[in-house]
Amino acid sequence: MPSFDVVSEVDQHELSNAIDQASKEITNRFDFKGTSCDAKLNDGAVVLTADSDFQIQQMHPILYKKLSSRSIDVGCLEAGKVETSGKGVKQIIKVRVGIDKDIAKKAIAKIKESKIKVQAQIQGDQLRVNGKKRDDLQATMELLKKAELGLPFQYQNFRD
Repeated sequence: MPSFDVVSEVDQHELSNAIDQASKEITNRFDFKGTSCDAKLNDGAVVLTADSDFQIQQMHPILYKKLSSRSIDVGCLEAGKVETSGKGVKQIIKVRVGIDKDIAKKAIAKIKESKIKVQAQIQGDQLRVNGKKRDDLQATMELLKKAELGLPFQYQNFRD
């Protein structure tokens, strides 16, 4: 029986490269000269530090551009609040990996609502979709691509 897995993953090596590139651009940019602005990867989260809230907001486009150029969907990022720490401010941006239960249930509900003849089940932090026809599986992929569930999906292990 044909099947495929729906996952939400981020290539950690590409993520660290993008953060390093963003950090280099921040240190070299004229408007950040003489400030303590920095971007680092720490335990699966991006930590932005700066002197003011405005500078943190200026760092976001740089970071998003570098992530996009490395084929990392910025939809997997969850920005936290900007917190004051000592003399400056910092923001922790979580990198979401895996499909949590709520989003998985919404995806399964979308699949059932569409009346496509496939079965979907939750397996840990991914979904397994089974069906009799390859066309039904491809239609399910298209449905999930169009559904805005708040997390970027990848499709793996397509088996005929």
